[in-house]
Amino acid sequence: MSKTSLALVLLILSLVAAACGGSDTDQSTAGIRVVSASDAETIQAEPPAGLTILDLRTPEEFASGHIEGATMIDFYAADFRDRLEELDPTQPYLIYCRSGNRSSQTRAILEDLEFADVADVDGGIVAWQSQGLPLTFDG
Repeated sequence: MSKTSLALVLLILSLVAAACGGSDTDQSTAGIRVVSASDAETIQAEPPAGLTILDLRTPEEFASGHIEGATMIDFYAADFRDRLEELDPTQPYLIYCRSGNRSSQTRAILEDLEFADVADVDGGIVAWQSQGLPLTFDG
């Protein structure tokens, strides 16, 4: 096989491998991943069975508006990890905070706890609002 043919075969294999690698914002793939606000809205609007939406902000932030159906677990609470440990790791979750910092740290915890299906809203509630997506003020 010539060097040119070998290089072409390697290039094709590299492209196939990259194409099969998926995307961090692919909401259809289970696992712990980051999704765009618009993908998060799709997950919320067409939820998989058992979806729990977790707002990781403070009670004051939560009261200022949150994604409909969200449950608040305050990232800064002393029992934060304990509250996460009480959750079913086999169920799907959509998580967010204000801008993505707290949810990023939470992803690491959920990975350690072997959660199977977690979608983290890239940019948090700030990105959600910048897309003009609705908030609710109940609870």
